Formats: sequence, structure tokens, C-alpha cells
Amino acid sequence: MFKAAIMGFGTVGSGVYEVLDRNADVVAKNARDAIEVKYILDLRDFPDAPHQEKFIKDFSIIENDPEVSIVAETMGGKGAAYEFTKRCLLAGKHVVTSNKELVATHGAELLNIAKESGVNYMFEASVGGGIPIIRPMLQCLTANHMTHITGILNGTTNYILTRMIDAGLTFETALKEAQEKGYAEANPAADVGGIDACRKICILSDIAYGDHIHPEYVETEGISKITLEDVSYAAQADCVVKLLGRAVLNEDGSIYAFVAPHLVSKKSPLADVDDVFNAILITGDMLGDAMFYGQGAGKLATASAVVADIIDCARHNEHRRMVSWGDGSKNLVRPLDSFASRWYVRLEGADAAKRLIDTFPGCDMLKAAKTGEEAACITAECTTAEMKEKAAALGSVTGCMRLL
Repeated sequence: MFKAAIMGFGTVGSGVYEVLDRNADVVAKNARDAIEVKYILDLRDFPDAPHQEKFIKDFSIIENDPEVSIVAETMGGKGAAYEFTKRCLLAGKHVVTSNKELVATHGAELLNIAKESGVNYMFEASVGGGIPIIRPMLQCLTANHMTHITGILNGTTNYILTRMIDAGLTFETALKEAQEKGYAEANPAADVGGIDACRKICILSDIAYGDHIHPEYVETEGISKITLEDVSYAAQADCVVKLLGRAVLNEDGSIYAFVAPHLVSKKSPLADVDDVFNAILITGDMLGDAMFYGQGAGKLATASAVVADIIDCARHNEHRRMVSWGDGSKNLVRPLDSFASRWYVRLEGADAAKRLIDTFPGCDMLKAAKTGEEAACITAECTTAEMKEKAAALGSVTGCMRLL
């Protein structure tokens, strides 16, 4: 029998215990032995939980117990979670996590410690919740150069945009509804600001391109400036608005990596990904396109991915998975100035249409939502630097997004 510990008994941590408990038979079958949770670490009290004897508040109990061979870190953040993870690995314990902030920030270091200690550090649940994506990238897609990674990586923002598109809600109203339904935190900044999606595209890029991608080097824009006018113009262009995390491989091995709202063509499979669902579209030079789709968040969906990693650790208890990437010294991320796209541009003013036509010759004009007060167009392809220069010259741009 394998003995495990759970650090953090919030939504995901309690879900991990529930999956291990309810599906103990299938877990034991696939792990080739039973897995028992010996400890649950949390500073909070849970008087209604039925397994009171398992709760502890002292991390050193887990660290110093040789019976505990697998630890699930579901605390979140990069403070205590980082320290405890590091100490568990140094103590010769496998660690699995759903903590995308920790993996995106310290993944290379923790994987190196795991290697030196002869144990595993696994993180399937850190991207896409319950969607299998880390293992396919590490195993099934390794014969490919992954030329493009394009993902709807945050369920909160996708739900908000879906409600703006389908129900005509403003951003503020859709956000409030998401909070009422439990899809958005009381402080939603990490979600609506694109920070959560940034961490996830960094992890996917780490795996695909073999070097640490620092989140602070990834240009990130959220959805708080998206309006119903933008949604309406997108529909005219046969598109929908989606927040995308993207990584694009260049011929010299450098990459573009960024997070931003896009107008996504309805011909793209990503256009049909609605509500809290996530999807990751990977383009391999040999495979072509492959899309991974499912629930990107939620208690049991995410917990199922954490438990899958626990089972993997149990099955490979005597040897480690060969997972690692560089320390970031290759500086793979290229500035977006030279990245070219078609663009959606919305401009205010009585002479907006003329100014857009003069600035973007040959652009496709869209029907104005406010006659005589604004205009919008779809431009020909131009670089980010060119768009910034032209937008600055126009002066009253109220909407600007790339097309996909």
C-alpha cells in the first residue's frame, strides 16, 4: 500500500481526497496497489469533515514520515507551496500539483531537484484542469516541432465572453454573474487580467521548446476593455471574441509568446468552445492540428488529473519520469514587434471611417454600431510595431485585437 499526503484542503485538495476515496477500486487497479491518504495538511479547521484523524497543521510530520511516498500539493501560490514542495522532493518524496503559478515560476528548479533526488514532480492538473495535455505533449507529440500552441486557457474569461456574445451582457454584468455562480473569484484580477492564462502558456511553452519561459517576459492583456460593440463588430466579421494564450515557433528557434483577446474566425474549432470549457490547439510539423478539449476547472475535473499523477508516481515508484527543461538562459521569447497579423480596429469620431481608410488602405470596413460617431475595420496583415505606431497616430482607438 502507498501512503500519500495532501497539502491544502481547498476545492482541489478536497476533490483529490474524494476521488481517491470514491474511486479507490479503480485507483488501486491502475496503481497496482492501494493508495491511502495518511495526512491532510491545512491550517484551517474542518469540523464537518469525516476524517478528522488525518488533519495536521505541522508540515514536518509529512516531511519526516518515511511511510509517505507521494504528496499532492494543492495549496496554490508560490510561498509555502514552494518551500514545502522543495523539502518534500529533497526528502525523497514524489510531488504532484495543480499549482500553475508554482510550475510556471519554479518548475525548472523543482524538476531539477526531483531529478537529483530520484523522484517525480508531476503537474498534469496545472494546465487545462482535467484535460489531458501535459502527457500528450511529453509523449505522443515528441516527434514533432510544435510550431503553434493556441489555447483558451481560462474558464472564467471564456464564460464571461460567452455570456457577452450569447446573452448581450456587459463585461461587468457577466463578471458578476460568473462570481455568483462560483466561476470567478471575489478578486478576479488574475483571471480577467490574463495572468492565469499567461502562467499556463508558459508551462506549455516550457515543455514544447525545452527552456524556461519567464511569465514576466510574456506580453499579457486581459478582457476588461472588451465591450458589446466589439462583440457586435466581431459577429459582422464572422468571428467571436476569445482570450487566447499563444506560442509561435520561429525558424531560428525563438518564439513569440503572448496572451491577448482575439477575433477568432467561426471556421476555427476554437470558436465553438464556450462557457467554462478550455481547449488547446497544437500544431505539429508532422501531425498537423490536434485539439484537446474539456473542463478546464472544477473540483473533480482538476482532482482527477492530480490523482492520475498520483497513480503514475505509484506505478513508477522505483524510477522517475524524464521531464525537465532549461533554466531560461536561452531567452527564447522574441519581442512581438515583428509578429504580423490581421487586426480589428475601432475608432471614435465623426471622421473615423475616413481616417481608418486613409491609415489602412484596402481594409475591410464594418458597419458602424454608432452611425457618424465611430467606425471599425479589419486590416491587412501588419506587424505589432506597425499597428502600435498607426494606433498612436490615430489617437482615439477604442478597440484593437488580432485576428485568428
